[in-house]
Amino acid sequence: MAEIHIHRPHTLGPEAARQLARDWQTQAEQDWGLQCMAQTLEDRQQIDFERPGLQGRLQVSGEAFELRLTLGFLLSAYRARIEAELQQRLEDRLGPA
Repeated sequence: MAEIHIHRPHTLGPEAARQLARDWQTQAEQDWGLQCMAQTLEDRQQIDFERPGLQGRLQVSGEAFELRLTLGFLLSAYRARIEAELQQRLEDRLGPA
């Protein structure tokens, strides 16, 4: 099993960051077939997600995005490609790190 951890500060502010998290959830459910469960916590939005071979959590606060994924055996071979794609999508939304 392989893990991916991405932590990215941002300057969007809480509401824009929450909207970005909602957009991410919609895309994850529609395009990638993830089952998502969102929670609004006191200081952040949290989205837990899973599908066969993959599970993880996205946490979004007013200051940062944090994504943690655990890949199953078959997807572990694609870890680098998956991480690069996730980094690129985040950069497209937020600009360079």
